[in-house]
Formats: sequence, structure tokens, C-alpha cells
Amino acid sequence: MMSNIIKPLNILIIYCLIILLGTKPINAQEVEDERAFDYEAKSEKGPTKWGEINKGWAACNNGTMQSPIDLAHERVRVISRPDNRSYKASNATLTNRGHDIQIKWHGDAGSISVNGINYPLLSAHWHSPSEHTLRGRRYEMELHLVHLSNDQNVKNKIAVVGVFYKIGKPDKFLSKLMTNISSIMDHNHTEKTMGVIDPNHIKIRGKKYYRYMGSLTVPPCTEGVIWTINRKVRTVSRDQVKLLREAVHDYAEENARPLQANHQRDVYLYGPGSTN
Repeated sequence: MMSNIIKPLNILIIYCLIILLGTKPINAQEVEDERAFDYEAKSEKGPTKWGEINKGWAACNNGTMQSPIDLAHERVRVISRPDNRSYKASNATLTNRGHDIQIKWHGDAGSISVNGINYPLLSAHWHSPSEHTLRGRRYEMELHLVHLSNDQNVKNKIAVVGVFYKIGKPDKFLSKLMTNISSIMDHNHTEKTMGVIDPNHIKIRGKKYYRYMGSLTVPPCTEGVIWTINRKVRTVSRDQVKLLREAVHDYAEENARPLQANHQRDVYLYGPGSTN
């Protein structure tokens, strides 16, 4: 009698272990293949439909801490706190993801420190026009540097650094990539091994920057992302912006998600000499 009970119990325990060990963690990173969604306002795959395309993307429609937002001064709280970045040259690949061009580093490319927590640099990509706005102004381009913490005790595992660009002199970092970006315009050749790329060559340092809690701006729209937006606006040439858009062949004029509701979130302005 006892053996008949133990046997089904053992089977149940083994079954539960298989489920637990085989369950994959929720993917907090951006979708790598962007063909599943687009940016056309009236499209069935457009921004207002992202949360309906995939159950794992529900936050895109139902979240309360979504990005991007407008960085309006009336909502900004000014405080002083150091921001530490330490980047390193590392091997990288250049990828045409369907709606944007991405650089992905392999190995140790350095990190950003936020509230004493290290967030290693993972990748960088560009949006045009800018996704965030500054007091209602939308710039010609916005760079996102995506960082992913490997600390299992950290609740907010993603930190993104954003940089605004206006039309002006060519961006020196992009100038070095122009030929390589052109080489992955063909859908049959969407990835290129770049060798060593130094993220320090991306000019992102500024004396002041905004910070708030938000989300990824593409599916799965994961919330709990720490956003750091540099107040200093860099320059990019019109030809550079044009190439970044034409290279992806998505037939959209832009790859910027519409502004999301703020839901009374605090936006902080960090800078030297600032006070609470």
C-alpha cells in the first residue's frame, strides 16, 4: 500500500522539478528580431497594438511606468549625486534588427554604476527622431546605451543611458561606422563582425543629466528600467540620420515610440553644485 503511494508521489516530485528547472526566466531584454512589430500608427503591428501581439508584451499597453516621456521642468526635482561610468574597448558586432541598427559588445565593455550597483554595458542603438522630449522639444536623434546588471539581488536590472542629437556637424563615432552600416543594408547580410569597438569614443559625458524610472521603449516594454538622459545635446549630420533609417528598409519615416503617460513619476536632474 505504502509503495503504491510513494511511487506516484516520486513521479509528481520529478515532474515539478522538471517544470521548475526548465522554466525560462522572463526576458527583460529588448526583442532582437524587430520584424514582429513596427512604428506605423495605423498598423496592426503599430505601437498601440504592441501589447496585443504577444502576451509577454502586455506591459506595452497596460504598464504604468512606460517610456519615453517628456522631461518637463515642472516635474523635475534637482539633486546632486555622482554618476560613474567606466567603459572598455571590446569585440562587437553590428546588427540590422529591422527597425534600428545595433552595436552589441561581447565580453567586458565596462559598466555604469547606479546607486552603488554595477550595470555592464550590453549594446547601443539609435532612434530618429528622439523618443524622449525635453520640455516638449523632439530632437533629430537619440542614442540608447543599454546596460544589464548581472546581480541577482537587484530588482531593477536594466539601466539605459540616452543622448540627444540635433542636426549639425557629423558625429565622429557614427562617421567610423558609415561604411559598415551600408554593408548590412541587404536583408541577406544583417550582421557584421566589427572587431574591437571602444564605447568611450561615444561622446556622452555631460555635466547634467535627467533620471527617472521607466521601461524599455520597444517590446517587451519591461518596466523598472533606470533611465539616464544627458542634458547636453550632441550633433549629427542629416546624412548620418538618413543612412540609419534607410539601412533598415522598414519603410517607416521614424522608429520612435510615441510619448507615454507620466503617471506622476518623479524626474530628477543631477548635476554638480545642485542641491535637494
